[in-house]
Amino acid sequence: MADDIHYPLADNPDDVETPAGTKLSDITLEKIVDGEVDGSELVIAPETLEKQARIAEDAGRPQLARNFRRAAELTAVPDDRILEIYNALRPSGAEKEKLLAIADELEEEYDAEINAAHVREAAEVYEERDLF
Repeated sequence: MADDIHYPLADNPDDVETPAGTKLSDITLEKIVDGEVDGSELVIAPETLEKQARIAEDAGRPQLARNFRRAAELTAVPDDRILEIYNALRPSGAEKEKLLAIADELEEEYDAEINAAHVREAAEVYEERDLF
């Protein structure tokens, strides 16, 4: 397996880190209660999602790997913006220009190329199906 990564990643907690670099093995309930580990540390890092993507690829699951990579890109996007994008993608209220602007934003501001392509594809499909 690539880089000797094995599923589940939690079985090797020294190999999993938070976005701030805290190892999973260093996160304990006691440290959280004592304030040594901040709640912001309890989010997944894009590197962890990439490891999961490589595991999925090695298992012959390319679509799952792609989903992990999309998720990794989205870790850079603020939560409230993700919800706005999600709502903009609803076919009932979607607008082509708005979706294309979102795709550009994802690509330019967040380097989220996979997600930008996904939004552009949605715009194409919505147009083909006359959903705008």
